[in-house]
Amino acid sequence: MRTVRDVPTLRDLVAQARRAARPVAFVPTMGALHEGHLSLVRLARREGGLTVVSIFVNPLQFAPGEDLARYPRREKEDAALLEREGVDVLYMPTEASLYPPDFSTIVDVAGVTEGGEGAVRPGHFRGVATVVLKLFLRVLPDAAVFGRKDLQQVAVVRRMIRDLDLPIRLVVGEVVRETDGLAMSSRNAYLSPEERRRAPDLARTLLAARARAIHGARDARRLEEDALRQLEAARFQIDYLEAVDSLTMRRSPEARPGVCLAAAVRLGGTRLIDNVYLLDPAKA
Repeated sequence: MRTVRDVPTLRDLVAQARRAARPVAFVPTMGALHEGHLSLVRLARREGGLTVVSIFVNPLQFAPGEDLARYPRREKEDAALLEREGVDVLYMPTEASLYPPDFSTIVDVAGVTEGGEGAVRPGHFRGVATVVLKLFLRVLPDAAVFGRKDLQQVAVVRRMIRDLDLPIRLVVGEVVRETDGLAMSSRNAYLSPEERRRAPDLARTLLAARARAIHGARDARRLEEDALRQLEAARFQIDYLEAVDSLTMRRSPEARPGVCLAAAVRLGGTRLIDNVYLLDPAKA
């Protein structure tokens, strides 16, 4: 595995792959890798070409007072994990190279950013879209792999690819969970032992709503209300819980294929996000 920090070397490796007719598959991350990330790496490797993974903790997507300074950084451990997974290139750009002092261009994807994370974290998706587009233009991938745990982020990247005619195929990996159901996240490391014991109640609540939808409950508002009551009883602080169309992120009054129940909650000082399909898209 080559570890690269500069653009010319990265582009040379990509150009070599192109000359060899090898597709380029890209997984952007902020590091602190876990099995959820590695599942995305495996999807990228299935493309059969050059696999590029980036690690960059993007300051543009953190609001003042969020956890930028304490976000876990484990470059040596992450590199070892990626080496074992057979990654070809680990790209770790510097903040100065991505955002020079006079940097002034921001990518703003409208519509899909208005609710959910976009409402709770103003400006977050401008930071996400900007860094993702910059990374796309550096890596020039044929396929980019993202995880559905970050449901709204996937919707934003999908819309940006479509609207800007980017020649990139979006590959979406499923939510990867711990054995007790908790969605894997780098921020799970913040949880105290007691909070870690309680955290799976979020997934249990969402999965209970899904079970009700599968068995005929179609009123998404009622499913939201019941899930909210359960989370409040479990003493979560709730940022949002909404049934949304996974492509448009618009709220849906009906549980139908493609609609997800998405939530962001706080447990102590840790913010958790998760989502489940109420009805699987494949069963439409």
